[in-house]
Amino acid sequence: MWVTAAAKAATEALLGKQFQVAQQIHLPNQEEPLRVPVSSAALIDDRKQAIGTSYAHSGIALDLTQGLEIWACVQLQKQLSELSGEEDSEKDSWLTLVAGVGVGRYQSTAELCLSGFARELLHLNLRPLVPIGQTLRLEIVFPAGRELAKRTSNEAFGVVDGLALIGTQAEAQISSSPEQLQSNIETLRSICASSGFSGKLIFVIGENGFDLAMKLGFSSQQILKVGNWLGPLLVAAAQFGVQQLLLIGYHGKLIKLAGGIFHTHHHLADGRLEVLMSLAVAEDIPLDLIKLMGKADSVEAALLLLEASNFDLAQNLWKRIADVVEQRSNAYVRHYGSWPIQIGATLFDRQRRIRWVGPLGFKQLEAFGVSLDKLV
Repeated sequence: MWVTAAAKAATEALLGKQFQVAQQIHLPNQEEPLRVPVSSAALIDDRKQAIGTSYAHSGIALDLTQGLEIWACVQLQKQLSELSGEEDSEKDSWLTLVAGVGVGRYQSTAELCLSGFARELLHLNLRPLVPIGQTLRLEIVFPAGRELAKRTSNEAFGVVDGLALIGTQAEAQISSSPEQLQSNIETLRSICASSGFSGKLIFVIGENGFDLAMKLGFSSQQILKVGNWLGPLLVAAAQFGVQQLLLIGYHGKLIKLAGGIFHTHHHLADGRLEVLMSLAVAEDIPLDLIKLMGKADSVEAALLLLEASNFDLAQNLWKRIADVVEQRSNAYVRHYGSWPIQIGATLFDRQRRIRWVGPLGFKQLEAFGVSLDKLV
């Protein structure tokens, strides 16, 4: 939202319009625009370019991007070729996006990491400003983006050099907030009450889990993207009649469940490395390797150390983790009631490939019709 506002202010400056301290930002499928404050907009480079600045303000104290400074540098260029007339081509041809300093790029393609929602916001609000026969070059800069990105899991999912623009809605939410939990419960209730509900459901952890589930062929109607309140949501799923529940998540999240931690936000509880060490002992990993793993900076690093020493031992350990995630999740729900729910677990790696699956998870993947040859 704030990137779009800064870019709109800069584009208006380039067109000679008066500066507005708040930009009206139009939203997909909504009639009323939002007013988003901007800090400044000015012409630069002998009036050939303009820059707009804003500061992200979600109002959420734990939000990593709260107060993030944003620069949007714009330049109008002559259109080099005629549009094809197709809507998709028209959407892309008028705008050139550049990942500036502090903005995340996909490591594999070097392209800016941008969600469909973010791209649509830019289209709705900037496209009407671009004169016929011209295109807009937009370079986005987050001056503090590289440092802040080190505190995220971006790099684990192939996004490097900064923060990604992966928002999916205008409202700021935090996955650990009580409001987010209540919203998920109401969505879950609605899914389970629908006439077509079969008793089977998938919980995915975050955007990466949702993206992976869709690529595996699951229907969006079968998927609920959840935040960090996994414990209450597991119980709610059982209460609402879910009988087969499949968890799909990054190993750095789901490993917490193996340690009995059912609120997975790192601000509240971590313990991932400690859980890994405990399960390594249970798997009879040699003590010298366990000590080496215990000195690692992260679960991922500890796994890589073990794989480098003994690949088979590493695979056995991660299979145990998936198994224990299932055991602890089912035990958690049984503590609150005797429902017939079965909870399976699948864990994906930093390349977003499903790698480790518990016994119930395998059965549920088959029941959902997911080919097991897609697993590594």
